[in-house]
Amino acid sequence: MRVAAVLAILLAAVACKRADDTAAAKKPTPAPATAVTSKDGTRHVAMEAGKDGYVPDRVTGKPNEKLVLDVTRTVDADCLAQLVTPDKQAHALPLNQSVAIAVTVPAAGELTFACGMDMFHGTIVAQP
Repeated sequence: MRVAAVLAILLAAVACKRADDTAAAKKPTPAPATAVTSKDGTRHVAMEAGKDGYVPDRVTGKPNEKLVLDVTRTVDADCLAQLVTPDKQAHALPLNQSVAIAVTVPAAGELTFACGMDMFHGTIVAQP
């Protein structure tokens, strides 16, 4: 009888683990960055600073490409009230207002930007 109970508990634990693995595998992938190219050729990328951090949190571009991140903060949180660019410039993000932040894609690799408290991060990636 004890063996059967132990076996039942082990099988239940394995089933729970598989359910957790399946849920993790179904994690949605972030939407690709929506971009609009202005008349001067600069690409503008719309970005939200909200409850899930930066969306999209990954922006790709050509090496050394000039970009403008059009960031709108949609959550009243002190952490996301600033965006710190890779060159350590802090940009205020007023609630529900778009702020244009100029950045340059690195020549190779990636650069990281963050909120003012360094809790949420985003990445700018060079893709040839």
